Amino acid sequence: MEKKKKITVSLVGTIVILCSLTHVRSDASDHRYKENDDVPLYANKVGPFHNPSETYRYFDLPFCLPVHVQEKKEALGEVLNGDRLVVAPYKLEFLKDKESETVCQKKLKQEDVSQFRAAVSKDYYFQMYYDDLPLWGFLGKFDKEGKDDPNEYKYYLFKHLHFEIFYNKDRVIEITVKSDQDALVDLSEDKEVNVEFTYSVKWKDTDISFEKRMEKYSQSSSLPHHLEIHWFSIINSCVTVVLLTGFLATILMRVLKNDFVKYAHDEEAADDQEETGWKYIHGDVFRYPKYRSLFAAALGSGTQLFTLATFIFLLALVGVFYPYNRGALFTALVVIYALTSGIAGYTAASFYCQLEGNNWVRNLLLTGSLFCGPLFFTFCFLNTVAIGYSSTAALPFGTIVVIFLIWTLVTSPLLVLGGIAGKNSKAEFQAPCRTAKFPREIPPLPWYRRTLPQMAMAGFLPFSAIYIELYYIFASVWGHRIYTIYSILFIVFIILLIVTAFITMALTYFQLAAEDHEWWWRYYFLSQLSDIVFFHRA
Repeated sequence: MEKKKKITVSLVGTIVILCSLTHVRSDASDHRYKENDDVPLYANKVGPFHNPSETYRYFDLPFCLPVHVQEKKEALGEVLNGDRLVVAPYKLEFLKDKESETVCQKKLKQEDVSQFRAAVSKDYYFQMYYDDLPLWGFLGKFDKEGKDDPNEYKYYLFKHLHFEIFYNKDRVIEITVKSDQDALVDLSEDKEVNVEFTYSVKWKDTDISFEKRMEKYSQSSSLPHHLEIHWFSIINSCVTVVLLTGFLATILMRVLKNDFVKYAHDEEAADDQEETGWKYIHGDVFRYPKYRSLFAAALGSGTQLFTLATFIFLLALVGVFYPYNRGALFTALVVIYALTSGIAGYTAASFYCQLEGNNWVRNLLLTGSLFCGPLFFTFCFLNTVAIGYSSTAALPFGTIVVIFLIWTLVTSPLLVLGGIAGKNSKAEFQAPCRTAKFPREIPPLPWYRRTLPQMAMAGFLPFSAIYIELYYIFASVWGHRIYTIYSILFIVFIILLIVTAFITMALTYFQLAAEDHEWWWRYYFLSQLSDIVFFHRA
């Protein structure tokens, strides 16, 4: 037991260290600068504001292109997140004000004008990082007031940016960028345009400490009225849990308890009585399910994913995933999934052997491909589309090789070792009653007791318990919100587990009471349907 605790502590420590290393540091690793020191400014990506998942490289647009584009070396998680950092053409030295500095003078060709105009019409924004602080701005604006014909719209490109930087002693605390609404370039016509891109810099002192400089990026999720909504969601979910608990307690205490007492104290009288409901099929309840290898593989993969979610929550609660710690979440997902593959192998092989399965090697192969297989084909499709559109979502070949090596050298060996340990655990399936030689015929069931209606009911209740929290999660995934209240999310996750378990137990009891003994797969799908509902909402 002590050895297992040490292994768990070591695993958590390793994950925390790996995730902390994913944070991109400035060239000055301690974030301390002297006057006129170069502070790193990186241009990340551009894309339409209303579709944050569609992003492109900064220099895919015809900005002032330096002679040598310096790309920043990025961690695995940053690449998976779609970050492609390059050194920006703006020079923002520490404590050095600039009134109007020229970046370059460029003659935009007709295709350049058309490209900028298309970007402005879609509300393109740019993202940069200055001393690891994110900043955003729009490329331009378009005027359609009083015009019905889109061909009459006016499109303008901002050619001057004003950077306002706050500092505390020798540290950068905050940065904002504003576009000069008077310095515009008309892009309405397809003709060559001469543009002079300029910028200005203003430094201001502030009392905010360096340790609190990231707090402003998480304040939007922590506003009082937002917290009230979160707590309302938790109270609503807790009421659902209490109702389900009372419902199940009624079934267990009033219905089952009397039967257990009767069968335990008066076996002869029980044998003389005609059995009904779930008692009638007690010889078939523990009959092995169909496709037991697939069932064991699904159980193993589910156990691994549950462990993965638990570790992610633990890392979030200790503060690893603070706002704009680029790539930390994706790195944690890859690392933890690789390190927990042994759990999937052990669970699947152990349960498969309990079900008297013989080909445990094939079961391990099925376990390893049950989640990774669909994920691989989905990735191939999405990555091909991203390559076709030159999006930053497309993974470079080197990153694909790194992920393949992690799967080959870490995930697969741990899966096999876990499978061997599970096979040698020699656990036996001990049913509380003897299984009949021949299965009983299942009586015809009404439509509402069949699989699909039961699955719909099982998915509705868990979804209703957490739907408010899902709004904020999807807003952060598909929008520009930042989700930071991980403690509340963890509480909702626990409530989700409880509601899903309770509703699955209740519906399984009703199925057995209807003398339907094929409960294994339905029990599994009842607990999984809430995931399908979440995917549909996403």
